[in-house]
Amino acid sequence: MNDIWVALIALCGTVIGSFSGIVVSNKLVNYRLEQLEKKVEKHNSVLERLFKLERRHEVLDEKVRAAVQRLSELEMCAR
Repeated sequence: MNDIWVALIALCGTVIGSFSGIVVSNKLVNYRLEQLEKKVEKHNSVLERLFKLERRHEVLDEKVRAAVQRLSELEMCAR
């Protein structure tokens, strides 16, 4: 009879230990996922800003080309 009680107590300890290990592991995985999500959001924000800067650079570059062309035309007329 004592062997049965020892086996039941061991079973309970194993179940409790396994369950608590799973819970702790799950919390760690959730924490790490949250941290990764924050990094991805930050990265996406940087990419959006970079895209906007590239578009702005293209617009300014086109304006500079137009201004240079206009100056060349004015120089030709002045001669």
